[in-house]
Amino acid sequence: MNVNVQSVKFTMDEDQRAFVDKKLERIKYAEDLITDALLNIKFDKKFAYECTVNFRWGGSAHVSAEDFDFGAGMNHLMDVLDQKVRKEKDKIQEKK
Repeated sequence: MNVNVQSVKFTMDEDQRAFVDKKLERIKYAEDLITDALLNIKFDKKFAYECTVNFRWGGSAHVSAEDFDFGAGMNHLMDVLDQKVRKEKDKIQEKK
């Protein structure tokens, strides 16, 4: 699984980058199903998160979140992303 994290209009410090990496470990259970994940974090008065996950079979999931707090927004994004990935994983397992 390739992960690409981009920050727009601000520079992520080491603590924020470590926090993002730690949170992305929540989807490690589906690592064999995901080809790549692109996470954009934009700051314009508040943090806006957008994440696109591409699956091995050609499907993709796109989630987004906004928050004034970096940590809270990232947690919300990962909750939604985790649900999407789990749903896609369940769909594929049903077809087998």
